[in-house]
Amino acid sequence: MEKLLLDDFTNYKFLSGIKFSPNGQHTGFVCHHIDLEKNSYLSNIYILDGYNNLMLLTSLDEEKNFVWKNSETILFPAFRSKEEKERRKNGEAFTPFYEISIKGEEAKKSFEVPLNVKSVKIIDEDTILLTGVCDPRMEGFDTLSHSQKEDFLKELKDEKDFEILDEIPFWSNGVGFNNKKRNRLYIFNIKENSLHPITDKFSDVYSYEINQDKSLIILISNSYIDKRYSKTDLQIYNILEDRLEKISPTENFYYSYANFLGDKICFLGSSMKTYGINENPHFYLTNYEGYDMVQISNDDFDFSTRNSIGSDCRYGNYNTTIVDGDYLYFVTTEGDSSFINRIDITGKINKLTSKKGSIDDLDVYGDNIQFIGLRSLRLQEVYSLKNKDEIKLTRFNDWVMKEKTLSIPEKLTFKTKEEVLIEGWVLKPVDFTIGQSYPAILNIHGGPKTSYGEVFFHEMQYWANEGYVVFFCNPRGSDGRGNAFADIRGKYGTIDYEDIMDFTDLVLEKYHFIDKDRLGVTGGSYGGFMTNWIIGHTNRFKAAVSQRSIANWISKFATTDIGYYFVDDQISATPWNDYEKLWNHSPMKYADKISTPTLFIHSQEDYRCWLTEAIQMFTSLKYHGVESKLCIFRGENHELSRSGKPKNRIKRLEEITKWFDKYLK
Repeated sequence: MEKLLLDDFTNYKFLSGIKFSPNGQHTGFVCHHIDLEKNSYLSNIYILDGYNNLMLLTSLDEEKNFVWKNSETILFPAFRSKEEKERRKNGEAFTPFYEISIKGEEAKKSFEVPLNVKSVKIIDEDTILLTGVCDPRMEGFDTLSHSQKEDFLKELKDEKDFEILDEIPFWSNGVGFNNKKRNRLYIFNIKENSLHPITDKFSDVYSYEINQDKSLIILISNSYIDKRYSKTDLQIYNILEDRLEKISPTENFYYSYANFLGDKICFLGSSMKTYGINENPHFYLTNYEGYDMVQISNDDFDFSTRNSIGSDCRYGNYNTTIVDGDYLYFVTTEGDSSFINRIDITGKINKLTSKKGSIDDLDVYGDNIQFIGLRSLRLQEVYSLKNKDEIKLTRFNDWVMKEKTLSIPEKLTFKTKEEVLIEGWVLKPVDFTIGQSYPAILNIHGGPKTSYGEVFFHEMQYWANEGYVVFFCNPRGSDGRGNAFADIRGKYGTIDYEDIMDFTDLVLEKYHFIDKDRLGVTGGSYGGFMTNWIIGHTNRFKAAVSQRSIANWISKFATTDIGYYFVDDQISATPWNDYEKLWNHSPMKYADKISTPTLFIHSQEDYRCWLTEAIQMFTSLKYHGVESKLCIFRGENHELSRSGKPKNRIKRLEEITKWFDKYLK
């Protein structure tokens, strides 16, 4: 067995987008891998047949997603020709689609859509439903002559040195400036090469589904001018009549998923009245007109219906909610794991998986369920599920457990003074020796409404291979334990801080080989906020690394893509109704108390927690004479540690580890 190396993640395979063929006899999915020389992620489509034989279908390395056109043909977007790549480079908005037979024939170009397409569903052989970026500046572009297009694109290039903004949010993490751009729903006729918009140019479409006879579409959207709100709307579109109607059964509601179930519409959502934007949803039924809304899940159903188990070993797009037959299948996060469930029209819920771990992606065809998941310390693989028995169908990442030394998480729990159970884990160094003392790193998750589990986490396993104890927990504010547990609105830095410090005390009490004078702390996003908060309230940590953090809730409110509603909801204040509360919960307020050497890691294009947050905290520490360093990654966003450019991910982990080595070893 060899030690896990810092750059071993560049050899992992990341799986996503699992989909059954229309006849259920084959499954397709995407496998992503890293090309360090190209400093990018390469993606190809694989097929599993009914005998679980695995076949590589595409090999040009850019097939990131696909749909089944029919049971023997796959349709996927790609820029394959030199001419297509040149047009894209020049700024033209279009998406070419290729089709390939699962029998292994060469892919051929089928058509192209004059939009940057985001998602596709098949209506029939000649008609597709899609969402694409509606940019008002590009309106009418496809009607221009070749020379007119060239002149127009040149004008757009000349305008790249400035932006005109007239709404919030005007940018989005991972997207960039998106003022007046919307994710619009269209019908595209392949034969006629015609694009027909369904929604208006002020509406963002979040999700959409087609009924069984392909006559109706249910969609969730958010229409706004000047300011986007947290609420969404439910709309239904009649394809034959070309009629779109808003049917939202209730106003000021967040609809998170909707689909046809029997002769009703089943949707997930919450009013946000009791627990704010993080409130767990319930299941509801309504008719096609939006009347007779009935909640079918019990009031005691108190789980988030998504997978929020953290890992830094995923890449691609995932789906965890689907209707098949008489059931709606969905994923819940419960404690330290996520599970597959199904609900019928009566509201009866069955949990279909029981093993601990993470359900990342799933699809269903009749009695057949396949999913992509993380199990124990295994990286992602494809599994089939029948009668609650899981069978592993792929072996892309088996080599990690066979060849590398890994540390098994040891669970540690305690109860707070309010009798609330807190769960956490400890990773011992892989070469642990009795009688030797070790430095330790406290790792804090983001969110805050996410959850740590016992699945593979590359950075933590790497530190355990480098001689560190690593410990982590799910304090109040985390997901998986219900609304009340996750609700820390207006309490950031109070009960959550107490939980993390109490857990640290417990770890030091139980694991005597940890040198309490060689403790480090790190975290990203909310974990970065908490790292900044911790070093302003205790000097017990000898080094800190604050990643994509928050320093000042007032600046966070006014500069980031979600700030103006997230801060209002989560801190329970705005700069006008209670600026003192925002400042009191801001780590920057306590920067004059800090003595811990701190490294700040931040991405230049992180619009979720903007670069100014790290700059403020870094400047504050330098002003007060505290040793600190700021590492800025150009061209990266909030997802640096999970999907950033491979060389930047290596550099990030190198900088963090060197900082801890300097002060803790």
